[in-house]
Amino acid sequence: MLWNALTIALTLVYPLAIWLGHGSIEPRWLAGLLLLTAATRLPQLKLSAPARWTAGGALLLVAVAVGSNAVLPLKLYPVLVNAAFLAAFGASLVSGPSMIERLARLREPELPPEAVRYTRRVTQAWCVFFVANGAVCLGTALFSPDAVWSLYTGVVSYVLMGLMFGGEYLLRMRFKRLHHV
Repeated sequence: MLWNALTIALTLVYPLAIWLGHGSIEPRWLAGLLLLTAATRLPQLKLSAPARWTAGGALLLVAVAVGSNAVLPLKLYPVLVNAAFLAAFGASLVSGPSMIERLARLREPELPPEAVRYTRRVTQAWCVFFVANGAVCLGTALFSPDAVWSLYTGVVSYVLMGLMFGGEYLLRMRFKRLHHV
């Protein structure tokens, strides 16, 4: 539990720390924060391929940041995270069951066919979200001032994710009421 809290805290603080440190701390030293953030994911590596890919990608970004002493590789970490989520959710659409169906079955093991279709559509919606969010993260990393990148990756993207969760919850309650599920 404490380990998860540390991971969440580092993930939330990361964009702000990169923005505040850029210009006053060399990127090769800021890369230590990304290394620490990736290290907190080590316990999850046994659990999922996306966690392994994210950690490996983070290590590659750290190596490039240290070698080039550039901040851009550090700003690409949110793009990597969105790509990993997209890969996991997208792969579940191909191989089945969908990611959201898997999560739903943790609470309700017996899902009717209309609920399975619904969870598939929600998984597709999350894939669209990860593509759009990853694209904006990439665009802000490449073309925006550091403050804009930090604001988007450290605040706006989390607000959008929360709105997505909240909106889906409301739609799910309506779906359950309409389909008596």
